[in-house]
Amino acid sequence: MDTTGASVRFSHSTSIPQRGAAQAACNATLLCVSRHLFVHRRWPIAAVLLAALATTPACKREQAGAAAVVEPTPAASSELVKPLPPADFDVARAELGKQLFHDTRLSGDATLSCASCHSLDHGGAEPRVTSIGINGQIGPINSPTVLNARHNFVQFWDGRAADLLEQAAGPVLNPVEMGGDWSVIVPRLQQDADYPAAFAALYPDGITQANTLDAIVEYEKSLVTPSRFDDYLNGDATALSPVEIEGYQTFKSVGCTTCHQGINVGGTQYQRMGVYHDYFADRGNLTDADLGRFNVTGEEQHRHVFKVPTLRNIALTAPYLHDGSQDSLASTVQLMGKYQLDRELTDAQVTSIVAFLHALTGELPASARPAQAMDAGGDNPPAAP
Repeated sequence: MDTTGASVRFSHSTSIPQRGAAQAACNATLLCVSRHLFVHRRWPIAAVLLAALATTPACKREQAGAAAVVEPTPAASSELVKPLPPADFDVARAELGKQLFHDTRLSGDATLSCASCHSLDHGGAEPRVTSIGINGQIGPINSPTVLNARHNFVQFWDGRAADLLEQAAGPVLNPVEMGGDWSVIVPRLQQDADYPAAFAALYPDGITQANTLDAIVEYEKSLVTPSRFDDYLNGDATALSPVEIEGYQTFKSVGCTTCHQGINVGGTQYQRMGVYHDYFADRGNLTDADLGRFNVTGEEQHRHVFKVPTLRNIALTAPYLHDGSQDSLASTVQLMGKYQLDRELTDAQVTSIVAFLHALTGELPASARPAQAMDAGGDNPPAAP
């Protein structure tokens, strides 16, 4: 990869014919692990894996110095995407967390809640390029979805939060986001007619910062959205339409599962934005947020590296990418083909993949919405077309 100075170039532009499923699975696994190790500068280990990859029959080339070329096949890639498991969480604490997640008293001026940037009406994200914080401040980055976030290996685009607890705590105090102060928030909650008793029933020490965040985390753990795609993965061949199944096969065959894999169809690894072409040079107007994980570690190999986002409910969360620059799934798929896979996807391939992505729209649990929203008729994501 060009970001590490390594001489091996990965391309998805050339098919590898007539290899067995076992060999394909081995090659795809070696490729994914090697990419991860290169990003994190584990060069000696990565070199060994790449050497193993290069000696497989499918990867040998007649010309000396030929680039290692690996294209995931459906047989290999199908094992990389997993169905959602049942959500486990404390129901009582999640119920309290639901009210807190939607409570504007957690912000400095009592105007914003967690739901302001993570709307259940918009797939757990928001319909803006970047978030709007306290006092109308414009945030630097597009808000990622909170739905199924429990299955991300880290939180936020740059991975600065290790888990949901760190993720929940950050925005409350961030002066550009909610701008809260726990010495103000806790007394506010203590003055509520219902919170003191609700907290006392669940936490011996009542209303505290730690208990408030714990309840919010428990609520976020409940925001799991199984879809027809999960039924398909679990063996129901009729759960998806023929067009969506074809889209899933296209999604795998062009290499999307190199990064978008696991339970969340993403959220399992970091990846550089612009693996094959310089996205930021082409787009222009570089911002601090474009630096990605570099802002967390200060290490050069992490410049422009981001957590790969989940694709679950992606049809509901436009605009797309960390910079909110893409308004449609079609343009996003086309762009990712170019910059991440070195492919100029055809219109037919894009249309096919987009059809599959719609099948990732899931259903919120009935208990996800606060009482007033549920009384108004609910807010589950609509069924996929």
